[in-house]
Amino acid sequence: MEFKAYPFTAKKYASKVPQLGNGVETKRHAVTIVGGGPVGLTVALGLANHGIPSVLIEADDSVCHGSRAICISRRSLEIIERLGAVEGFLNTGLPWAGGRSFYRDTEVLHFKMPEDENQKLPPMVNLAQYHIEQFLLDAAEKKADLIDIRWQTRVIAIDSRADGATLRLDSPEGDYSLNTDWVVACDGGRSTIREALGLQLKGTSYEGRYVIVDIELESDRPTERLAYFDPSSNPGSTVLVHKQPDNVWRIDYQLRDGEDAEQAVKPENVMPRVQSLLDMMGERGTWAPIWITLYKANALTLESYRHDRVLFGGDAAHLVPIFGVRGANSGIDDADNLAWKLAFVVRGIASEELLDSYSAERVFAAHENLRHGTKSTEFMAPPSFAFELMRKAVLSLAIKHERLRSLINPRQTSAITYIASPLNAAETKPGAFTAGPVPGAVLPECPLTIVEGGNAREAHLTDLISPCFTALYFSEDGRVPEEFSALEEALEGEKLPFKMIALTAHLHVTKRDHNWDHTGRLFAMYGAKRGTAYLVRPDGHVLGRWHAVAATDIAGAIHHALNP
Repeated sequence: MEFKAYPFTAKKYASKVPQLGNGVETKRHAVTIVGGGPVGLTVALGLANHGIPSVLIEADDSVCHGSRAICISRRSLEIIERLGAVEGFLNTGLPWAGGRSFYRDTEVLHFKMPEDENQKLPPMVNLAQYHIEQFLLDAAEKKADLIDIRWQTRVIAIDSRADGATLRLDSPEGDYSLNTDWVVACDGGRSTIREALGLQLKGTSYEGRYVIVDIELESDRPTERLAYFDPSSNPGSTVLVHKQPDNVWRIDYQLRDGEDAEQAVKPENVMPRVQSLLDMMGERGTWAPIWITLYKANALTLESYRHDRVLFGGDAAHLVPIFGVRGANSGIDDADNLAWKLAFVVRGIASEELLDSYSAERVFAAHENLRHGTKSTEFMAPPSFAFELMRKAVLSLAIKHERLRSLINPRQTSAITYIASPLNAAETKPGAFTAGPVPGAVLPECPLTIVEGGNAREAHLTDLISPCFTALYFSEDGRVPEEFSALEEALEGEKLPFKMIALTAHLHVTKRDHNWDHTGRLFAMYGAKRGTAYLVRPDGHVLGRWHAVAATDIAGAIHHALNP
């Protein structure tokens, strides 16, 4: 059986060497990003949103080959929308909201992810990593004045210092050195930067191994996550199936103990198992293999993501099991968290300590992701006889006992609340809010009528978030107290990006130039009343909230966040 090519042609990019003097680039850069995958591109786009230029170093000459990451979460889509790249994700990606798990030939779980009338983005879309990278790259190319991509360029050495770093780079045109104030390492699980600095990921590596196969198959089966435990096609094992765009299907199946990995990925051994799975699923169409590789689950993280002027993100910082699709999504969240903080430091409006909060928040998030990912891994690929026995008992009993089915739920990725962030403004009256996001949480979505330039449009609350601090003021008539006009002027004088936006519960006939809650849900959802305010960070996390807010409260919270 011949392998087919992916129904996607990656454009090839040539390397370029900048102006040099004695083998050293003459220009010193503010930020250099190592790794042009989804995380590196997201960092570059995030910095560009704040007007900060960056150099992006990528060893390959095109976007990646192979499906790799395939599931993009609602939270990641929200971030990507702020970067101006979401259109391709929504037009090409396959949205889904749940999945099914089977024990042998019996369905034991049908789960649904949170989805209600408040949302504008799907809980998840399936999209191969080459599409993910291409859509982000398309957005980056529109900002070529701020994002300098160096293709076919590899880091071969780094000299990290307290005031910056020097990277030694290898390109087809020859080696050269680059000086930079900051390095962002997004160079994957085998990070050259991490290794060069002598840093090690810590945690657990699991023995269970999975063969990952991409095939081309035309089918009208709906898009959902499918999991098969001890199926007839692969007895004693676990199989995961995801439908992707362009008639590509991703199949992951567990190798049994004692199977030789080298033999397991040979086409003559893979094809019969895939055919047996498709027969079991009732898929009768013709199919062809595209890509085969081997995967082993790891639950590992660095203890700190900041090392002087070097910052780590994505797989270079942590390796999360694929179960629950936290890998690429957590990396995109890393990038979103880091970009605004690094931009503010580069612009000189925040202290370097702000970057320590990047490490604190994202290490906390990594441990949360690893905790959930570990539970899923131990169920999907039991690490011992005891775990295997427990899984068999749960699956057997879940057929008749619905309450046990939650133990099978893969717990898909969700936004992390930075509950103990050093940036959070303390709540002066704990318990005063009966609803709404706490400091450190992501803004919950809600439809909203937004008025801009005298024109009203039905939109959503997160459309109001931009590369600045945003104060959402819940107003009776669409106005804010006069003291806040002075606050905006004062912060503008300090070059601190800030805007204050009034929200009302209803449309005032005599005053139509205000944003209003046309569904009647927003105020209750946020536990808000007249005079309530939520202060939101550039990444959409709540910084502080008050029922009776003064300008000094908001100014104090922003200054504390920028100089923690």
